[in-house]
Amino acid sequence: MANSKDRGDETEAAIIHRLIAEGYSVSVPFGDNDKYDIVVDSGERLHRVQCKTAWQNKSETIRFNTHSQTTKDGEYHEKTYEGEIDVFAVRYPQTEAIYWIPVAEATEQKMELRFTAEIDHPSINWAEDYEFDGSIPSA
Repeated sequence: MANSKDRGDETEAAIIHRLIAEGYSVSVPFGDNDKYDIVVDSGERLHRVQCKTAWQNKSETIRFNTHSQTTKDGEYHEKTYEGEIDVFAVRYPQTEAIYWIPVAEATEQKMELRFTAEIDHPSINWAEDYEFDGSIPSA
């Protein structure tokens, strides 16, 4: 079983591969000091992208972290990405689906994407609304 660093690297590589296959220019920042993993040139603007791996939360939802987790001097720290990135690119390994989620639309800590529900509620984040179809939204 892969550790979290290996899983993250696999996700980042899959997202980069998909973006390049769709014709986008992708840059990778040097070092590990930036909050974003890649920069994507959509032709209209540059997007600072944090790549995340989703996991199945319930049968009808997947979830991913919308914060960074670090340990420094033996202390655990969590920090949101607000103001540091523009978008989350989220890969769900079981289906290889990629989701493109603007940071302004992400919830704090963790975000769920729902496939089905008994009701339609404004607070539901529908997976289909964020699924990457090959084109980066202009907004």
